[in-house]
Amino acid sequence: MRRLRTDHIDLLYQHRVDPNVPIEEVAGTVKELIDEGKVLAFGLSEAGAETIRRAHSVQPVAAVQNEYSLWARDPEPEVLPTCIELGIGFVPWSPLGQGFLTGTVASTATFVADDIRSRFPRFTPEALVANQPIVDLVNEVARDAKATPAQVALAWLMAQHESIVPIPGTRRLHRLEENLAAADVVLGADAVRRLDEATAGFSVLGARGSGHENYG
Repeated sequence: MRRLRTDHIDLLYQHRVDPNVPIEEVAGTVKELIDEGKVLAFGLSEAGAETIRRAHSVQPVAAVQNEYSLWARDPEPEVLPTCIELGIGFVPWSPLGQGFLTGTVASTATFVADDIRSRFPRFTPEALVANQPIVDLVNEVARDAKATPAQVALAWLMAQHESIVPIPGTRRLHRLEENLAAADVVLGADAVRRLDEATAGFSVLGARGSGHENYG
């Protein structure tokens, strides 16, 4: 906080639910920090619907940050509806599927040991080939929309609900600019429906990655 030259944190996340600490205790502690002016808002990451409700009953949750994308639609049955019901912002992390949905990962790609994708089941050679149809569809929609595949993947997320704010990560300025421009991409109803239906009925090969399969 000294380095940031501030006396408070705008949004304090619990980035993984601790199964050994009741969520009510966590929410209560954050509530105390909010009452003291040290924190402005409370967030949760990779939390399930029941956990969100329990935390929210103690201290209103401002944002929930879970993985959500065209190939990780796990929040849709319970978590996303809960957030919408309670007025909680939803923040999809890895909205571009660790780069897979940008169309820049070849089906023959290999990854060096320090690339986290080398340990993800969805990036094995077999999975890359099996999951390629998702990228092919995103590419088709992108051509029709005169946008990039990354922009389409982000625009699709934002089309799901006004409370959704994706957080793509990048180390390159031109990718940051490309991602920001997704806010100006408006997908037609037909495009959104094509992406919805195709990915909802698609069996993605490979788990999302260690520690990400189940919400707390």
